[in-house]
Amino acid sequence: MNKIIAIIWKDTKIRFTGLTEWLFFLILPILFTLVLAGGSAGSGDDRVRLVVVDQAQSQLSANLIAALQDSGAVRPDVQPLNTAENQFNRRQVAAVLTIPSGLNQETLQQGSIALELRKQPNNTNALVAEQAVMSVIDRASAVVDIANRSVAEAEVLRPFASSIDRQAWFDASLLQAQTMLEDAPQRIAQVTGNTPDQIEYNPLANSSAGQIITWVFIPLIGISGMFAYERQKGTLRRLLTTPTSKATFLFGTILGQVLSALVQMLLLVGFGILVMKLDWARDPAALALILVSSALAAAALGTALGTFVKTEAQASGLSILMGMVMAMLGGCWYPIELFPQIVRTAVKILPTTWAMEGMLDILVRGKDALAVLPTAGVLLGFAALFFTVGIVRFRYE
Repeated sequence: MNKIIAIIWKDTKIRFTGLTEWLFFLILPILFTLVLAGGSAGSGDDRVRLVVVDQAQSQLSANLIAALQDSGAVRPDVQPLNTAENQFNRRQVAAVLTIPSGLNQETLQQGSIALELRKQPNNTNALVAEQAVMSVIDRASAVVDIANRSVAEAEVLRPFASSIDRQAWFDASLLQAQTMLEDAPQRIAQVTGNTPDQIEYNPLANSSAGQIITWVFIPLIGISGMFAYERQKGTLRRLLTTPTSKATFLFGTILGQVLSALVQMLLLVGFGILVMKLDWARDPAALALILVSSALAAAALGTALGTFVKTEAQASGLSILMGMVMAMLGGCWYPIELFPQIVRTAVKILPTTWAMEGMLDILVRGKDALAVLPTAGVLLGFAALFFTVGIVRFRYE
């Protein structure tokens, strides 16, 4: 046991000697998790952001902004002119709406509503913003038309004694028209279909689980580089002169890497629980089964690969390439349901596919330890196969 602990301690110190390893161990996995989640951990408001510059500062401009806020398409964000122009020039916003200072009740009564809308070219969000603004303007114009017609009809029946009386009638008609439009009955009912979606996709869950698998499989497959390095340096040959057996060396090396991977997994799981509010702890036994079996399968693949590569550089390149390709095809970056059926069937030969399925079974489908046991069994089968190949082909030089 002392020899195994010494091997684990030696490999751990070698691995974490530089800051680069910490970058790949924790920082990049968290960063990519947030990026692939698409910012879904935020406010949950997926409407298009529309920057509004309110130069009028009137009740009418406030009403327009409120109408935009009630829109299901845009989210108005009132900003000063300089800030809005700066964000627009840097292409940080799709559209900027400017409400001029002359917009008030008098201009509204005259029927002239002039707003300035600046859009980014070839931008679908800008088109959405334009449609939302036009809808609000059309609604405001309809209210004004109703009020103006009311004034005209009233003046035919009995001319107004003064412009004050005329304005008072217009204001009252405008308010009544707005109230009537707001209280208008819903003539079109929107019904959400209850047909079940064949794609069980949760962007937060897919991102968290996928990045755990991606960033843990790559270094575990990289065990092959450790074997190649020790073989190149001749340290494996020196083991022949010590009482350390091949089984002890392999067990210590593999166990140390698996333990490091489990620590990394638990840290990323903790990030998913605390920051992304994911229910990773729903069934600790199921989670432990999938994490341990996934780590063993990846470590076994690295052990087997280590018996084929000749140099550390070769092993490093292959481990990154294999890890990335297996993660992509295994559904770690995109829902596997988006792939053609023939691809979904073919990728069953990859351990990443089963690891991803097991994690989503816990997060999305709510399965318990007994339900994920077959998936864990497949991963342990991969581990047994690859460990057998690695142990049989292992050579000191």
